[in-house]
Amino acid sequence: MPTGHPSRPALRDRTIEAWLPLARHLAKRYAGRGEPTDDLMQTATIGLIKAVDKFDPQYGVDFAGYAIPTIIGEVKRHFRDKTWSIRVPRRLQELRLRITEANNSLTHTLNRPPTVADIALHIGISEEEVLEGLEGARAYNATSLSTPVGPEGSAELGDTLSSEDNDYDVVDLRASLSPALAMLDEREQKIVTLRFYGNLTQSQIAEQIGVSQMHVSRLLTKALVKLRKHIDPEML
Repeated sequence: MPTGHPSRPALRDRTIEAWLPLARHLAKRYAGRGEPTDDLMQTATIGLIKAVDKFDPQYGVDFAGYAIPTIIGEVKRHFRDKTWSIRVPRRLQELRLRITEANNSLTHTLNRPPTVADIALHIGISEEEVLEGLEGARAYNATSLSTPVGPEGSAELGDTLSSEDNDYDVVDLRASLSPALAMLDEREQKIVTLRFYGNLTQSQIAEQIGVSQMHVSRLLTKALVKLRKHIDPEML
């Protein structure tokens, strides 16, 4: 129906209303990821409206085949552009979504939380890239300074933040960490990375590298001693 036809607005409204169940169904697929359901429904509806307005039957694709990727793309853009507390590169934003989807899928198929290796194999990327994505995901949500902490919530998170100038010493310490890590052997670097960046337990690390949990504990202790010695010998 050509633009400007008197029947077009009413037909457009009827079409959008008829396909709203599809938009709701696709929005529910992304529920439970930190965004209100109403916001996801609204975003999916916007995607549906765009699909209705831009659909051209002359290309030989049925409406559902065009609308589904259009709606999903709109929802993914919402997560990518609207829900990050700190702006990170788009590559990391998209990687975070892929890791989340892989984690949800593998949890059902493996009947256990997937390891970094499981996710890397599922997505087809390296374990280092998975760890990078997990680290970047920390920018997804910010924690309020008013969050209760301590026994029975007797204090707020903001109360624990230092206001003294010696915070700059911590910055210097972190700057020294990278060359210190380079002093570790390959296995020690992997264990430290998995423990403190991948947030894996010692049991999960042991499963990944094929040793006992006790051995992981000894290797981790040895690696931390090396790091302390390299960063500040007086700490020992």
